[in-house]
Amino acid sequence: MDWKSGEGLLGLDDPAEWDAAFERGEDHLGTAVIGLAFHCPLEEASPRIVKVMRLLPEGLQRTNAFVATGHAARLNEALTPELFAVLRAEGPGGVAEHPIRDTLTFVPFRDLPPWFKRRWVYLAVRNKLEYWWLRSVDAIGEGRRALRGRRRRAE
Repeated sequence: MDWKSGEGLLGLDDPAEWDAAFERGEDHLGTAVIGLAFHCPLEEASPRIVKVMRLLPEGLQRTNAFVATGHAARLNEALTPELFAVLRAEGPGGVAEHPIRDTLTFVPFRDLPPWFKRRWVYLAVRNKLEYWWLRSVDAIGEGRRALRGRRRRAE
């Protein structure tokens, strides 16, 4: 693994190696937490993901920590309270949008904290209303096309 170029860090499976790299101030810590999310238990990867989210400035490595959160939600069908807290603090939209949606998709509803349950209900209702709206627009469009076709045949 090369900490300077980031090569091979997606295969990182040793939290102690990540901790040492953090102490040294290495680059590509966000890429490495994606590797931890893939290869380590959630309880070991979570504190390191949170550390990158909270301590690194805006940029690619911080974004990678949010990507790692989405992967953790998919792979474990769970998140830690700390990861839920960071996602809630960041809020929907922006860099947290996809991890929040991954969480709502892969973590069972009963395991979600109240804020995420409300978000799930909001998105479910919004998606259903959007579906109905698009169906009605399609029906109106088809009705107009049918009427135009009738008028042309009548002329």
